[in-house]
Amino acid sequence: MSLSSATYTDRDAMRPGIRVLNLLLLLPLLTASINGLDSSLVNGLQILPAWQAYFNHPNGKTLGLISAAQGLPFTPFSADNLGRRPTLFIGAVIMLAGVALQCSATTIGMFIGARGLIGFGLTFVLGAAPLLITELAYPTQRGKLTAMYNASWYFGSIVSAWTCFGAYEGAGRSTWSWRVPTLVQAIGPVLQVLFIWAVPESPRFLVAKGRESKAASVLARYHSLTGDEHDPLIMFEMAQIRHALKLEREAARDTSFNTLFATPGNRKRMVIIVFLAVFSQWSGNGLVSYYINLVLEGVGIKDAGTKAAINGGLQVWNLVAAMSGALLVDKLGRRTLFIISNVGMLIDFGVWTLTTALFNTLDNEAAAKATIPFIFIFYFFYDIAYTPMLVAYTLEILPFNIRAKGFAVMNLVVSLTLAFNQFVNPWALDALGWKYYLVYCGWLIIELVFVVSYIIETKGRTLEETAALFDGDQQPEALMHQGGEAATMTMSRNLSTPRRAGPGIWVEQEKNVVTEVFPLRDTSPKRESDHSMATSIVDRYDEEVRSAYSHTPIFEAL
Repeated sequence: MSLSSATYTDRDAMRPGIRVLNLLLLLPLLTASINGLDSSLVNGLQILPAWQAYFNHPNGKTLGLISAAQGLPFTPFSADNLGRRPTLFIGAVIMLAGVALQCSATTIGMFIGARGLIGFGLTFVLGAAPLLITELAYPTQRGKLTAMYNASWYFGSIVSAWTCFGAYEGAGRSTWSWRVPTLVQAIGPVLQVLFIWAVPESPRFLVAKGRESKAASVLARYHSLTGDEHDPLIMFEMAQIRHALKLEREAARDTSFNTLFATPGNRKRMVIIVFLAVFSQWSGNGLVSYYINLVLEGVGIKDAGTKAAINGGLQVWNLVAAMSGALLVDKLGRRTLFIISNVGMLIDFGVWTLTTALFNTLDNEAAAKATIPFIFIFYFFYDIAYTPMLVAYTLEILPFNIRAKGFAVMNLVVSLTLAFNQFVNPWALDALGWKYYLVYCGWLIIELVFVVSYIIETKGRTLEETAALFDGDQQPEALMHQGGEAATMTMSRNLSTPRRAGPGIWVEQEKNVVTEVFPLRDTSPKRESDHSMATSIVDRYDEEVRSAYSHTPIFEAL
């Protein structure tokens, strides 16, 4: 096969396979929306008089129990042994059983039990879907897709908020005003149960299970421009996956949860992951995300319709902010966005606390009205980093052999902090009022110090190369060598200029010998003799890839 037949510069030739892949990835992407709808549901139901009356006005402790119902982290065992797709399917089926029980609940105990069953199923879905997206996505799109995954949480929260508003306006005090929103929760799991088998399995999982031919077939179908398993890009990806798995198995022959803390690099990863998981729930966002009813009543807003409208508008605003953050991930970088987010939240929450205090101590109506826009501003800063990047950053810094287990730990920590936070929040708001906000002001200072001190930039690196930031430089150099060597063996050497082997993927050729492959890297080769060649590659990369592809909508093939 000639190099010219293996490389393309026509963007139209790049689109079909990647476009189909992105359409298929909408199904696991739907998971975050399912989570958003589930997480926002109790928040919306609290506003509805019919729900309050039917369940005899649940108090703070009962509300905390409802929100804190969670499943156990069985996901990594299922995801690593059964596969990403079967794990997602199992979780969706369990969720449907919980939704049926929730919609037909006649007692608060039955409702809480249904919430627990839904939470258990959701654990499986949340643990499998991001892995599938990360390991299937085309290399140049992985960052945006994984960031957009968590950002799409707000699609679900918007549906939940406005369904509750519509049900309140349409059904009033009928029980259908709360049963309809709970029934809507079944839509996402139904779609996943019906269509998940159309999505290919993770190539990394397939290689790990010895099914290399199937993995190569998946990559060729959705990543190659020709559908050829011997395409240089496919050979490069397969070589990197094989070598990464080999290195990881050598480092941990018997992978268990202890592996997460077995090396300095892994311990550093877990410290960052655990703290970010805690920050995602303890930044003050839990006050509004789950108890907006109490927060709004704290500044004198009592009307149910007004509260429902504010809640619905906030979810739309959150979606815009989160998607903006997702699209800025590859431009500004992860660390920069985290720092901007934490600085903004700290300043805004301080002002929010002040306006709430003025209303409660001096009955200042102007301060009460000012609180609402500061809630929106606070969420803008939260959403640009923690919504799109909690999942994306976690998956980026975890190598394959501990990715499922590390991700399960992140979800478990989120669940535990959420359980604690949501049990304490309603009680503390009742007991302390606005003074409880001071606790979050202090905590946000701690968050900012941690983010500045520990968050590492991963922008512009493949999943395998990111390991260098934690485990040293030898692993990624070996991966690059293996990938380049594999690609070299598949191509005839009959051209004298670097060519693109795929969208954003460059192949270097020197003296009729292909010597290097550059995936997502705008760094030059190490050899001095390649200086002029590398300069040409970088120039063309900047001009043709960054400018031509960076601003293309994600569901157009780059």
